[in-house]
Amino acid sequence: MSKEWHVLSKLCAGRAVEILRARLVEQDVVVEGPFELPPLARLSSEDQTFVAAFVRCHGSIKQVEQLFGVSYPTIKNRLNRIGALLPFVEVAPEAEPAPPSTSELLTRLERGELSVEEVLNQLRQKESS
Repeated sequence: MSKEWHVLSKLCAGRAVEILRARLVEQDVVVEGPFELPPLARLSSEDQTFVAAFVRCHGSIKQVEQLFGVSYPTIKNRLNRIGALLPFVEVAPEAEPAPPSTSELLTRLERGELSVEEVLNQLRQKESS
């Protein structure tokens, strides 16, 4: 976390922040207008550090306990408090891939990627669905 971000986080002390200008450095593109900070960026710098440590420890509470020198209940309480500040993220289930076309199946058969039996089974599945 940059020194500037730490200062900004302290200055805001949990109050709402609105970004008015953003610059994508590598593309040299500037976007102007009111933008909200993403939920993780709205956390205090201490909570952001904690979340980063938790992720770096692959969610191991035991490692986080050792890193911060605090007990399991302290870690759980902090996770619960931070979790309450973040919106629930719904992850859409991945859409099932479309079945391969007949020409794709035949091409894969020609390349030796599929056997005749596998191609026939997939063609039968396509017909029944």
